[in-house]
Amino acid sequence: MIKHRIDGKSLADWEKFHDFFASTFDFPAYYGRNMDAWNDCMSDYCYSKGLVSLHIDNAAEFKTMNPTAFAAIVECSAFINWRSTDKGGDPLIVLSFYV
Repeated sequence: MIKHRIDGKSLADWEKFHDFFASTFDFPAYYGRNMDAWNDCMSDYCYSKGLVSLHIDNAAEFKTMNPTAFAAIVECSAFINWRSTDKGGDPLIVLSFYV
């Protein structure tokens, strides 16, 4: 399992959110910087590298500063896991945080 600890405060706006994931997970240059593209790039990353753990510190601050992105990362991680397990595979993302 690949573990990443994320300071939720660093995801304060959409630009920082997408910058963080593009840089940390080496998304391709054509990354569209939206949640559909995030789903695709994170799925590709997980399929190639294995299970990924995303632990978000300061999650309450993240949720307050960027509630749409907070909800999106929860929903999109769940979608990626559903898509994988629906086809008989294992979950791809472990998401943990304390709000």
